[in-house]
Amino acid sequence: MKFVDEAFIDVAAGDGGNGCVSFRHEKYKEFGGPNGGDGGRGGHVFAVADASLNTLVDFRFSRRHEAHRGQHGMGSDMFGAAGSDITLKMPVGTIISDAETGDVLWELLTPGETIMIAKGGDGGFGNMRFKSAINRAPRQKTPGWPGERRSLKLELKVLADVGLLGMPNAGKSTLIAAISNARPKIADYPFTTLHPNLGVVRVGPEQSFVVADVPGLIEGAAEGAGLGHQFLRHLQRTRLLLHLVDMAPFDDAVDPVEQARAIALELKKYDRALYEKPRWLVLNKLDMVAPQDRASLVKDFVKRLRYKGPVFEISALTREGLEPLIRAVYQQVRAQQVAEQPPQAEVDPRFAQGDPPA
Repeated sequence: MKFVDEAFIDVAAGDGGNGCVSFRHEKYKEFGGPNGGDGGRGGHVFAVADASLNTLVDFRFSRRHEAHRGQHGMGSDMFGAAGSDITLKMPVGTIISDAETGDVLWELLTPGETIMIAKGGDGGFGNMRFKSAINRAPRQKTPGWPGERRSLKLELKVLADVGLLGMPNAGKSTLIAAISNARPKIADYPFTTLHPNLGVVRVGPEQSFVVADVPGLIEGAAEGAGLGHQFLRHLQRTRLLLHLVDMAPFDDAVDPVEQARAIALELKKYDRALYEKPRWLVLNKLDMVAPQDRASLVKDFVKRLRYKGPVFEISALTREGLEPLIRAVYQQVRAQQVAEQPPQAEVDPRFAQGDPPA
């Protein structure tokens, strides 16, 4: 299935039905009076967050979405039926903004969350609404109100706790496959990953976190090199970034330190807030380094990079060092989740004991 994380759509709610001018016609009732009913309201357009979806591809080829208009009012005091609503299913994490101004209107962050993105027009009044003591045979009616029409931009930012970052072929796909239920494509050439992959990492009973793997960055991504910055948006909602570094590149001329610096620079160019997120170094492919050379290689790398944060030495292929990494990541994510929870209100001790207030 093609991965699409951006789409433009036009939505139109239904117009309200027109009111009706009608008079009661019945044998032996010479002055039956007005009985024209109101028009029905137009259908609304809703958007719902569907956890089973992970792409906006459905909206790439179906851009126009219209709800039905309301039925016109009728005689015999009959009101028109309301127009049918339509519901658009979107992935969790979709941002809905105005296509013209760019203003963010809504965000779908919770599975099942439903919002109204276009309101149907109200129905018009029939002539029975205008009956009064001095106007016993009104011939007035009002047309239905038009429904809302919007041009919207849909942008998907996946919801993940941890994001994997690194050069192409750094081993991100191998890592997410080793620690989670994700099964991305893995091959020995750059840019194997062409769209984000999500995986759930199980740490223990009721202990898990979600990790996102995005296509690799290269130097010059801000200018469009490689796949550019188009997938970095999916890391903006993460709580922690894991920066994977290939410690055993095939080309001896490649310097892992310079690659790590290039990734940090591209992050800074794209989004300062993303650059300032907690970012841990994960030194991968150490199984390809002689055991007696590992310590000196890692020490030299950290010293030249002038990095002072957590450093993890792993081999995603052999699973060496993954358990300490998973535990540390879970503790960090859990600590941030607790810190983000709103403080609970203090409970009066008398209520806690079941005593009534004074």
